[in-house]
Formats: sequence, structure tokens, C-alpha cells
Amino acid sequence: MSRFFLGVLATLCGLLTTGAAMVWVGGVDVAADAPHHPLTYSVLDTARQRAISRAASGIAAPGDLDDPQRVRRGAGNYAAMCAECHLQPGVEQSEIRSGLYPVPPDLASRPDGEADPGANPADNERFWVIKHGIKASGMAAWGQGGMTDGDIWDLVALLRVLPDMGPGEYAGWVKASD
Repeated sequence: MSRFFLGVLATLCGLLTTGAAMVWVGGVDVAADAPHHPLTYSVLDTARQRAISRAASGIAAPGDLDDPQRVRRGAGNYAAMCAECHLQPGVEQSEIRSGLYPVPPDLASRPDGEADPGANPADNERFWVIKHGIKASGMAAWGQGGMTDGDIWDLVALLRVLPDMGPGEYAGWVKASD
């Protein structure tokens, strides 16, 4: 029995040493234009989804996210700080977005099969991501960048309706936000 545990311990030590050596000699590809192995991506994606869900679980959304004034204020902030990476209605790609990995989600379009843009992800999860950002993804922690909780909720209000807007309607909301 003790031989078995010694074998397991030796194997784990060998794997740890090999992993450390790969990191030390620069054997881990960190280039933004080299995608992760599918298993790596799956693990990271699951970890991200679970962590956001857990962290956002205690956040209650305000009851006025349907207020047009929130959408108006959110449109100006989105145009200034989000649209270059997350796109706007009528825009299919941006120069900066095409060079990011992982590619930021297109928040101006509704994913295939999604009926309600406010349902996935949940409003509290969107709030948490905007406020705290996502490590090693390029997603800024806007709560550290001068945005108040109210500003962030305004963005969430916009994100609920953005996929249903055309380019002209979006431009009108942005202009009204000035």
C-alpha cells in the first residue's frame, strides 16, 4: 500500500517538475494569436463561468433597468469604452477586436437561439464583469477606472436592449447621451 502512495507522489512530483520546467524555459505559448488547446479552453471557460456566477450571486439588480434614462446614459459610456472591443449595431469587426484572444463577445448581436438578451448572462453577472473585469482577457475592471455602480448599471440596462437596436437607433441613443 505504501509503495502505491510513493508511486503516486513520485508521479505528481515529476509532473510538477516538468510543468515548472516548461514555464521556466518559456515553453508555454502566451501569444494572443495562438489559440488554447480545446481542453485548456474548456477548463478556463468553465472556471470563468462558475467564478462569475458565484461572485455575482449576492448582487441584486435595481428595479429600474428598463428606464430609458439608464439606456441613454449607458449608450454614451458604451460608445466611449466598450464598442471598440464588443462592437455596436451594424459593425461586424474592429481592428482591435480581431487581435484579441480570447475574442471579446459581440454584445451588439444576439447569440444564435438566445431569446432574451437580458437572460444570458444574468444582469448581476454582467454588472460583476464590468465592475471587476476578467484576468488575462483584456476586459478592464471599470470599477477601478472611475465608473460608479450607477454607471455600470446604466451599461447593463443598455446591454439588455442593444441586440435589438439598429445602427440608427443606437446612434440616436449615443447622441442623446451627450
